[in-house]
Amino acid sequence: MKHARTLAATAMLAAALVSQAGAEEPMAVENTYKEIEAAFGVVPGFMKAYPKSAIAGMWEVTKNFEMSDKTALDPKTKALISVAVAAQIPCRYCIWLDTETAKQHGASEAEIAEAVTMAAMTRHWSTVINGMQIDFETFKSEFGGGS
Repeated sequence: MKHARTLAATAMLAAALVSQAGAEEPMAVENTYKEIEAAFGVVPGFMKAYPKSAIAGMWEVTKNFEMSDKTALDPKTKALISVAVAAQIPCRYCIWLDTETAKQHGASEAEIAEAVTMAAMTRHWSTVINGMQIDFETFKSEFGGGS
């Protein structure tokens, strides 16, 4: 439940920032590009391709959540999660960048391999459980969970 509230709050924040960014003036967009360039050394092409009306809001979410070390999860953990999710999507761009980011934050090859393997195991068991239409209430009770 806590995770659902966190995800809902993050989604609402992102939506608010994106809608707020829609009113951005051209100078605000240029300032956003300057911040992005300061962070990465370049404004990546995918960020230049992003709608100018939304880039400031998405940059705020990116820098204050994904890139921040002042969140519940440290940047290395977030990068490992991103690698695992990217492997499942699959997104070769994300896999490459998130692997590099994880390494920059101290992740070892073994940690990256375990993150990807955990994603694979989750997908495997999800396929089995969902495909065999296992009763959810029974499943929860077998693991000590109530309704």
